[in-house]
Amino acid sequence: MYDKFALLLGAVVACPAPALAWGYQGHETIAAIARAYLSDDVRSQVDAILARDPDTLTGPDMIARSTWADAWRSAGHRETAEWHFVDIELDHPDLKSACFDFPKEGRPASSGPADDCVVDKVEAFEAELADPATSDAERLLALKYLLHFVGDLHQPLHASDHHDKGGNCVRVALEGTRTVSLHSWWDTVVVQELGSDPQSLADQLRQQISVQDKANWEQGDPRQWAMESFAVAKNVAYTLGSSAGCTSDAAPIPLPAAYDAKAKETARLQIERAGVRLALLLNRALATGS
Repeated sequence: MYDKFALLLGAVVACPAPALAWGYQGHETIAAIARAYLSDDVRSQVDAILARDPDTLTGPDMIARSTWADAWRSAGHRETAEWHFVDIELDHPDLKSACFDFPKEGRPASSGPADDCVVDKVEAFEAELADPATSDAERLLALKYLLHFVGDLHQPLHASDHHDKGGNCVRVALEGTRTVSLHSWWDTVVVQELGSDPQSLADQLRQQISVQDKANWEQGDPRQWAMESFAVAKNVAYTLGSSAGCTSDAAPIPLPAAYDAKAKETARLQIERAGVRLALLLNRALATGS
């Protein structure tokens, strides 16, 4: 386990950008939590839709496909890059502006526009998944994007910005001489501290979700969830004292006392919320069949 963690951390330190929200482990954990909350009928529908997919960028199952949108972007589809986040500024929290004034979605939603945000894409792809008129090819894309983007929406640094590229310009000092961007620290390091195996971590986290938690988290919509994630970023992620903006010669910031423990608890909560809400959207979209 230590060797696996060291290898992952080394890769993060060496390659701080581009950021992949929650990393592969976080997204797979969210998908595993969601899968446990799907109705039997919806779970079968999800598996049937994914079974038609010949794409080899990730594994073919629901858990593996939760990382497909990152793999697709990295495979040269940079036109989808803006879809993974919403840069709500700490000093001017305007969701509409951060979402490019909520551009009118065309059909199919997978075709753009490039200037859009994760909030819009979650709403658009859920609508497509629920629409019986959606083509089989577009329904497949809608499902794969939704499996990923609900997770992105809950990563605090994918819903906030301090004029620092969502924390990518902030360097955090680790043990020894190692440093990592604040964004990457939240993507991967804090999740790895929760557990190394996505399915085992999902099982562990799901045991902590009460019936009342689930009911509470199923309230609201993607726009409210984005502002919730923004509040988490402001109150937790950005409390290490970093300055606004990107400065190439800024010294790495040591994590403040108790920051790591608070971040772990926050990451746990956000992953649990994301899993519950992904299941909610899939159950709602596919409840009447595809």
